[in-house]
Amino acid sequence: MKDPSGRLVLLYSREQIARRVRELAASISADYAGSDLVLIGILRGAFVFLADLIRHLTIPVIVDFIGAASYGSRTQTSGQAVITKELQVPVSGRQILLVEDIEDTGVTLQAIQHKLKELGPRSIKVCTLIDKRERRLVDVPVDYVGFEIAKGFIVGYGIDYAEQYRYLPDIYRIEGLGERGE
Repeated sequence: MKDPSGRLVLLYSREQIARRVRELAASISADYAGSDLVLIGILRGAFVFLADLIRHLTIPVIVDFIGAASYGSRTQTSGQAVITKELQVPVSGRQILLVEDIEDTGVTLQAIQHKLKELGPRSIKVCTLIDKRERRLVDVPVDYVGFEIAKGFIVGYGIDYAEQYRYLPDIYRIEGLGERGE
């Protein structure tokens, strides 16, 4: 993709992403064979990753979405996560795998986990495409990780900046914006 501003730097190609998604799906399929698994995508960034992930799973799953926001159009978290969309599927007694685009500060994930625990699932685990462990403000466990990066504001493959760039099939770092947090 040619970026006229010269600000986008390729981090992961669509081929690298596809390979890693297949590997994650194989691990998840093996770990959850024979179980009652509910995949919950964290909107909006995770929808592309979740769609590709479920196409490579070899086990039946139920899919739902939860919405949460702590960024708006800013590049830094507000420190407060607000649930913007509730689940539609009952999760009591079921195993949950939260699927998200980026795990960064842990603020949003902690709020979602707290909300879901109130619903009585058997377990809650997390799968993230991008892990920025260095930036954690809250210690949250991440069980399946696509890629780890240290810094940079990233876009593409469903990940946005101010609702732009989600359409890009690869993942890019935007030069000059600072850190990407979730």
